[in-house]
Amino acid sequence: MIEQLTVLAPGLLGGSVARAARARGAARRIVIWARRPETRAALARQPWCDGVAESAADAAQAAELVVIAAPVDRIVPLAREIAPHLTAGATVTDVGSVKGEIARLGHDAVHGQAYFVGAHPMAGSEKTGWEHASPDLFAARPCFVTPLPATDVGATARVVAFWQSLGSDVTTVEPDRHDEIVAHISHLPQALASTLCAFLSGRDPSWSGFAGGGLRDTTRIAAGDAQLWRAILEQNRAPVLAALAGYQQELEAFRAALADGRFGEVAERLERGKVYRDSFRPRP
Repeated sequence: MIEQLTVLAPGLLGGSVARAARARGAARRIVIWARRPETRAALARQPWCDGVAESAADAAQAAELVVIAAPVDRIVPLAREIAPHLTAGATVTDVGSVKGEIARLGHDAVHGQAYFVGAHPMAGSEKTGWEHASPDLFAARPCFVTPLPATDVGATARVVAFWQSLGSDVTTVEPDRHDEIVAHISHLPQALASTLCAFLSGRDPSWSGFAGGGLRDTTRIAAGDAQLWRAILEQNRAPVLAALAGYQQELEAFRAALADGRFGEVAERLERGKVYRDSFRPRP
């Protein structure tokens, strides 16, 4: 059991980390910091929160493990802010969906005082805010842990054990490899869903009233926070561009087959897509 777990900037993911840690007995004491005073006041009333700090630095003091749950462009600045206040040997991790730059700069920010080990739980929702947090959000869901070659082995093991204690299925992978993977399986789908809705928004406005399950399922994630996704796409720009280029080739090949009346090829591509979709593991 972690003696003190500190969660910085809890939204959906950070709030769920705290709630899961309390529900599963992963931490003896849970301390929270949020930027807005009204959020801190609301969190102080939650039964899964033992303390609310007035600053990130105060929250990090005495923490055995710090989870930074801020948007990706705020993770490294927060790591730098808390670094002088960390207990020697403490471990810092995060929940950001981009890892290369965060892993390297996070390591540099706390090196010599503590350890930084990047992480990315593949869990979430188009909903945001700690109010939507769930203690079961990470149960049977994948989580990447992304140490650098120079990362302390013991710190990596602690972060792996922590995410496993919240119910996650943990995979350890190099940060840049992680960014290539999620560019294809997470960031590309977001770009497709959002641009599809952007395209349809320029058509007859009344069509949205006829949306059925197919369009709703395909574009659910387009309801996510646009500014949050802007930061993610900005930080993972090169891998996402590569994924987009590959998808454009696939889409153009499909368009050409349909335009040329090669319906056997159209069917083959549809079938190949079905086989891949059927290979997904069931959701918990």
